[in-house]
Amino acid sequence: MASSPGTSSSASRAKSREAPANLKPVGTGPYRIVEFKPGDVVRAEIFPAYHEPNWPFFDRLEMKGGGDAVSAARAVLQTGEYDFAWNMQVEDELLQRMEQGGKGKIEIAWGGGIEHIVCNFSDPWREVDGERSSLKAPHPFLTDPSVRSALSLLVDRAAIQEQIYGRFGRTTANYLNAPEMFRSKNTRWEFSLEKASKVLDDAGWRRGPDGIRTKDGKRLRMLFQSSINASRQRTQAIVKQASAKVGIEMELKSIVPAVYFSADPGNPDTVAHFSADLQMYSFNANSPDPQRFMDPFVSWEIAQKANKWAGLNSTRWHDDEYDRLARAARSEMDAVKRAAAYIQMNDLIARHVVVIPFLWRGSAAAVSNRLRGTDISGWDSDCWNIAHWYRET
Repeated sequence: MASSPGTSSSASRAKSREAPANLKPVGTGPYRIVEFKPGDVVRAEIFPAYHEPNWPFFDRLEMKGGGDAVSAARAVLQTGEYDFAWNMQVEDELLQRMEQGGKGKIEIAWGGGIEHIVCNFSDPWREVDGERSSLKAPHPFLTDPSVRSALSLLVDRAAIQEQIYGRFGRTTANYLNAPEMFRSKNTRWEFSLEKASKVLDDAGWRRGPDGIRTKDGKRLRMLFQSSINASRQRTQAIVKQASAKVGIEMELKSIVPAVYFSADPGNPDTVAHFSADLQMYSFNANSPDPQRFMDPFVSWEIAQKANKWAGLNSTRWHDDEYDRLARAARSEMDAVKRAAAYIQMNDLIARHVVVIPFLWRGSAAAVSNRLRGTDISGWDSDCWNIAHWYRET
């Protein structure tokens, strides 16, 4: 049930995240929840009144959360303890070795998933009215276009794809990559230490005695955060190494995924709080239509204390032209004109280097050789047709 603004009190909305019913989902799908421990486990049993006769196949279902992607892959591909694991954010080389065990395989589907580095347009080190990364406090140097442009030139997309992601990733300069009609042909990516150095030199960022660039008393020293994940830590290291060569110092931070991707309004280490200068994660489209996928850059989605950091826009970037295009695209009935609007929006993000997209990532799942009926989609939950899954003995 949904309510429009003004139909419920602010006090009740403030407690919505703690509502007991959140842990007691009700539905008419193939399975019904009998136990739900956030970040740990979901247990379900067959729903006898499911609308398809003779389905689902399994009497009981267990989904294990927490942990890490490597352990999840190993539980399917090596030990056979589980039948399925999704979001295999694991180095391809390691997964290929696991597949040689003969107990499972990796399935890949292409949707709109993007691995990207996000720039903070607000100051994470200054607190205003009890809020860090406040709209009232612009970032001391990431609001400088030259710094963001240099950072984009320092991301070695080819090395990241070849050395880490392999068959799961395709290099890109676009945030919006699929469906094809929405993909911009106007963008290009480049890796160049020389050009990054020149961009900073021309903008007046000079190397100090310690090699770190400074301007007007500000040092190019950044905190770069991401979730704990071997692929992301290797990517962070590649970017840090390149940045050091041109006089940018980076400190790397890794956060437990259950914390990093949580919606806890009291935890400063979440993606939405963005208590760092740069952060990295993937964002996936749950639909081939790009409207929601492009919402992380509209002004009304800015995550802040006022909305308990529930907005999608963690960059705190605000651009009137982007907002205008987003509103227009929502009501545009001409498919060609609508696609053109989203391409323009993608190009605005790229031109202003709001984020640095570097890898169009396929959706990868580990599937047991015993499991049949899976048909993963890059646009939906991997479990969209779980009612038709069965195990071959």
